[in-house]
Amino acid sequence: MAAERVAMILAAGRGERMRPLTDSIPKPLLEVAGLPLIGHTLKRLALAGCQRVVINCAHLGEQLPATLGTGHHYGLQIQYSHESIALETAGGIIQAMPLINAEQFVLINGDIWCEHPIAPLFDLDLQRDLAHLVMVPNPPQHPYGDFCLTRGRLSTKPHAETPGVTYSGLGLYSEKMFRGIAEGFRPLRPLLDNAMSQQRLSGELFTGEWRDIGTPQRLAELNAALMG
Repeated sequence: MAAERVAMILAAGRGERMRPLTDSIPKPLLEVAGLPLIGHTLKRLALAGCQRVVINCAHLGEQLPATLGTGHHYGLQIQYSHESIALETAGGIIQAMPLINAEQFVLINGDIWCEHPIAPLFDLDLQRDLAHLVMVPNPPQHPYGDFCLTRGRLSTKPHAETPGVTYSGLGLYSEKMFRGIAEGFRPLRPLLDNAMSQQRLSGELFTGEWRDIGTPQRLAELNAALMG
C-alpha cells in the first residue's frame, strides 16, 4: 500500500515587506490571477496526488480556515496548526508534527510561485537523507545564494564571496530532522546546516518558473505576467 502523500504549507509569517497589503490579510491569501496565492499551491498539490495538507497560521490566521475551509473543493484534506505567535520555520513544523504524522512530507513556503512538478518529490525515498531541497538560480534580491550544490549534494558555501544557489522554499523532509527537538521559536537554517555537516542533505536545481512573492511589486509583476 502506497504511503499517504502529506504536505505542509508555511503560512504563519507577518509579511512585513508586503505591507500595507498584509495589514488586513495574510500574505498567502493575497490574490494572484483571481485566486489566493496559496490556492494555486493547493491545486498543484492535489494534481500531484497529495491527500492531506497541514497549514500553520499566526498573523490574521483565522482568515485561512475561513477562506480555505476543509480543502474539499481542492480535493484535499486541510488541517490547521494555530500559533499564538509565529514560531519561525522549524518551530512551526515541530508544533505541527503531530498533525503531519508522516515519515516524510513535502514542505512549501506559502509565499512562493513555483512550477516545479511536485509529484516526483513525493516519489523520492529519503532513506539516509534528512531532506531533499529544490534549489533555484539566485534571484536579483538574493545574489549570493544559500548553499552549494555539487552532484546532487548540498553544502554550505566555503566563502561568502562564492555564489551558490538559492533555496526555493520547496522540499521533501524526513520527520527524523525534527525528532526530539523541543517546541518553541526556532529557525530552520541551523537544522539544515546540521544535516549538511552530516552529508545528509540532497538537492536539485530547478531552472523553470519560480518567484518569491515577497513585495507588492513582485506580486504585481506576477499578476501582470499571468493576466497577460
